[in-house]
Amino acid sequence: MKLEKIVLTGAAGRLGSYLREPLTKMANQLVSTDVVDDMGKLYGGETYMKADLGSLEQMEAVIEGADMVVHFGALADEAPFEEMLSPNIVGAYNVWEAAYRHGVRRVVYASSVHAVGMHSRTAGVGLDAPHRPDTFYGLAKCFAEDLASLYWDKRGIESVCMRIFSCAQVNNSRALGTWLSYDDLIHLVEQSINTPVTKFTVIYGVSNNDRSPVDNSKANFLGYRPKDNAEQYAEQVLAQAPVLDLRDTEHLYIGGPFASVQLGNSGVALMNIVDDKKVT
Repeated sequence: MKLEKIVLTGAAGRLGSYLREPLTKMANQLVSTDVVDDMGKLYGGETYMKADLGSLEQMEAVIEGADMVVHFGALADEAPFEEMLSPNIVGAYNVWEAAYRHGVRRVVYASSVHAVGMHSRTAGVGLDAPHRPDTFYGLAKCFAEDLASLYWDKRGIESVCMRIFSCAQVNNSRALGTWLSYDDLIHLVEQSINTPVTKFTVIYGVSNNDRSPVDNSKANFLGYRPKDNAEQYAEQVLAQAPVLDLRDTEHLYIGGPFASVQLGNSGVALMNIVDDKKVT
């Protein structure tokens, strides 16, 4: 059965661009929101509302009447704490508080591997691993996960916190383990919405990679069964990859480049991310 209304924050972003159309099929109304003036062409059943995550009043206006919120809005890179505060920390509070005030059942949240980025790549990190953020960006994800836990325990708002890894084209050796394909991203979000009961749940957003550095088994009840595997790119990627310098923390921890940058400095700048945003 379709939901009545889903809200998607961060709809103008690269990952949001792949979620908009599938979400229109899950609800009678999809309200996409971001800070851009114009989203361009909209899908059937989709409307756009410009809103700032840092404003509780604006988040309430967007979220009113929603059954669920898919929260992908954020500053999507490491930056000085002062720049992170409004969109990523205050913004998370505003989303959950607005959800509570308007009776939203569940928030599906784009968390990140960077909440646990300083764990070893070879440790087989599980969902019960303690927070070990690699940046202020990762710290903000820790805050939002703990906020989600608090709002379940104290206010009954369910959540699924998806610790997304490398949702981009596979063009480096780390991504052979950390890749999340767009199809698997969509599947993960759909399962996070469709599962009857989630309470507070954390799951790693990673495809069915032979070299995955994490264990998702404790979240199997969500029915997330990724189909894609980065191993298909291994021969080409490894043939072009340089010998790794094991003195560089980028290669030792699951946070990758974010584990090696100085606090406040961009981690994305060290990554060769192809901007293949979906165009309507």
